[in-house]
This record gives sequence, structure tokens and C-alpha cells, in this order.
Amino acid sequence: MGGGGQQTESSEPAKGDRGGPGGGGGGRGGSAVYTWEEVQRHCHRGDQWLVIDRKVYNITQWAKRHPGGIRVISHFAGEDATDAFSAFHPDPHFVRKFLKPLLIGELATTEPSQDHGKNAALVQDFQALRDHVESEGLLRARPLFFSLYLGHILLLEALALGLLWVWGTSWSLTLLCSLMLATSQAQAGWLQHDYGHLSVFKKSSWNHVLQKFVIGHLKGASANWWNHRHFQHHAKPNVLSKDPDVNSLHVFVLGDKQPVEYGVKKLKYMPYHHQHQYFFLIGPPLLIPVYFHIQILRTMFLRQDWVDLAWSMSFYLRFFCCYYPFFGFFGSVALISFVRFLESHWFVWVTQMNHLPMEIDHERHQDWLTMQLSATCNIEQSTFNDWFSGHLNFQIEHHLFPTMPRHNYHLVAPLVRALCEKHGVPYQVKTLQKGMTDVVRSLKKSGDLWLDAYLHK
Repeated sequence: MGGGGQQTESSEPAKGDRGGPGGGGGGRGGSAVYTWEEVQRHCHRGDQWLVIDRKVYNITQWAKRHPGGIRVISHFAGEDATDAFSAFHPDPHFVRKFLKPLLIGELATTEPSQDHGKNAALVQDFQALRDHVESEGLLRARPLFFSLYLGHILLLEALALGLLWVWGTSWSLTLLCSLMLATSQAQAGWLQHDYGHLSVFKKSSWNHVLQKFVIGHLKGASANWWNHRHFQHHAKPNVLSKDPDVNSLHVFVLGDKQPVEYGVKKLKYMPYHHQHQYFFLIGPPLLIPVYFHIQILRTMFLRQDWVDLAWSMSFYLRFFCCYYPFFGFFGSVALISFVRFLESHWFVWVTQMNHLPMEIDHERHQDWLTMQLSATCNIEQSTFNDWFSGHLNFQIEHHLFPTMPRHNYHLVAPLVRALCEKHGVPYQVKTLQKGMTDVVRSLKKSGDLWLDAYLHK
């Protein structure tokens, strides 16, 4: 969240229309003062302000050039974005230099620091926790950890190929090869996620390069596609129309509100009261092999993202060079399709067990801690759970501190739990089995709510 803009010369208090649609700024040097009511009026596509540390910025023009994507920053238009700004930027002091041209003023001294009546004590306590986390060095990564992690992915790739070279292509060995490749693909997915969150290297450019290598060359996908989609999820998790992960394209109805809305409007794109059953047919099996694959290719071509396309094509070139001698062209296509099928199941269950059973609602303008905790839960820690989920069993800590290296989640978890207990914010921890079964239960509950509203409201 930073960038260029314009300024005007007026130093009079704003009346809500200054720096309006397409405008660039307010008072010269940001000398104007504003109320929250005035800030909150600038929350539309062509007219966007936000607040960081009581400073008011006009991001209308900059949003189009925002490195994290236009949508993620626009989701905070008309709001206080202080905690989101700190969460997404490992070097906020550097980014603040780009914010200066966007500064149009600050909140009036009579205005609270929090918008929409948020709990000031909770917000301040969380910001104090973040300061403690930074001072304790918990946002610094251990390079050896991620080097070994990358090494075990490359080793799995090499062993899968070596298996065929040495022992041949029997059905049993081909199945074993597929399982090893699916494991390497899933683990590479968790690793590129680390680089995407800038949580490995101090220099953002190094994270970007390694992410493109892992998600592009090792997985055949697009880093920019993933980031623009995933940052929105972190900015507003489980918020309908803002989190793409709960945009089910009318295939599912999620949470408690959406099913009732669909039912009242008599919308029946699918037999939603059976969605907990057809989920097994069109959810885990198809998300990566079909939906993501089409969306990635479409996005790269529409955005003319030739760099990511080249990285992606390098994966398929390498894959077919390695496996064509064993299986031929169509056999290699069948192999990668089966690997994607296995990986998709792994990905869907791990990512949905932390979010789908939680609250899914429209924008409620909650503070950062409450918003993240209402949308996320943890899965019990164990060596297997840590590895299996890429440490996303600590989903709460990851969402509160998205740039934190994953090996430090367990260190900050007790501090987060204590803060939640102090303020009465639910902190949920489930077993791996319960997390997965709750996915199905939540789908059935939502389907039943839809059916009741469809028939009786």
C-alpha cells in the first residue's frame, strides 16, 4: 500500500468531497483534518480513501498500480487499514516513502483511532503483541529450514524419476511414482506460499524469484495469479464478495447468511441440500486439475503475463522430457493428470478445514484480530500435521502475522491464545479428523438452511 498521487493546496478541513472520484489528494503536506464519517464516504471504486496510523490517504489512482493488486487495497477503502498495512509489509518504513504523495490529512483529534466502533483496548493490545513479536525476532526466518524444505521436494522429484529408470514402469511402481510426485507438488505448494508472503528472505526480490521458480518451474502455475487471489483472502477472510476463496460461483452456498439469501430469492443453480454429497465429486477432485488450471491459463493470457507463462511452460517442458521416454505423450498427460487429482484432494482438505466451517458473512468491519479469528481455526500440532499442512495447522497465527516464517508459529501461538482469552475472542483448535469432518458438516448445515428458506420463506 504505497505509491504516487497529487496534492491540492487547501488546508481547510475537508467536507467529504475533496479528493473525490479520481482525485489525488487533500491538503498540501496532509494538513487537512477529517472525521471518520467523511473518510467512510470514500469507499467506492472511483473514490477511495483509507487511514493508516491516523493519517488519511487518497488511494484512488494508486490502487491501480498497487503491487499486491487493486482489489486487496480497495477492500479497505473507507476504513482503518493500520493492522493490514503492518501485516502485509515486512518493511513498512520503506513503503511509507511511497505513501507520502498520497497523504491528504489526518483524523481530527476528537476522532478515535478505530473506525466502526471497534474495541480500542483489543486493537491496542494486538498492536503491542505485534511490537513484541518483532522485537523478539519472530519475523526473521532461518534460511537452513527453508533450504532443507526445498531440498526434500527436489529429492522426491529425483526419486520418483529414478524409480522408473531403475525398476521400470509396472502399475505398482507407476502408482508409487505418482504418490511421490503428488507429495512433492503439495509440498511445493506450501513452500511457494512462504515465498509469496515474503516470509523467507529480507529482500522482497529474492522471495519473488524463488516463488516464481517453485510455483512456476516446479508446479507449472503462476505466482502473480496466486498472489493477487491469495492476498485478498488474507485481507478479508470469509467475507462474501471480497474473499475469492468463498466465491463458489453458485456451485455451493456457504455459511449461515448466503444460503438463506439464495433460498429467499428462490435461487437454485444446484440442489444445495445435497451439496455435502456432490462436494466429493466436484470439489477435491476437480479444483486444481480443472478450475485452477483453466483460471491460471486464462489469467496469464488476459494479463499478458509472459514471464509467469514462461516459468509455467518450463515445468511442462521438463516434465514431458523426463516422462515421455517411459509413457509416451498421452501416458505422460495421464500421469500429470492423476498427480494433479491426488494433489487437489490434499490441497482442498488442508485449506478448507481451517476456514469453511467458520463464520462466512458479508463485510462487518471488524478489527484485524476478531476478523481473522472468526474466519480461521487451528489444527492440533504434531510433526505429521506440521508437515502435512505446511504448518497451516497454525492458520490463526499465519493469518494474524502473514509474513512470519512458519517455523515460528508455535512460539507465538501461546501469546495469541492468551490475548484472545483476555478479550473473550474464541480461539479454536481441532483434531485433524474433526477439521475435515467439519467441512462436510458445514456444507450440510448450509444446504439445510437453503432448503428451509427456499421452501418456507
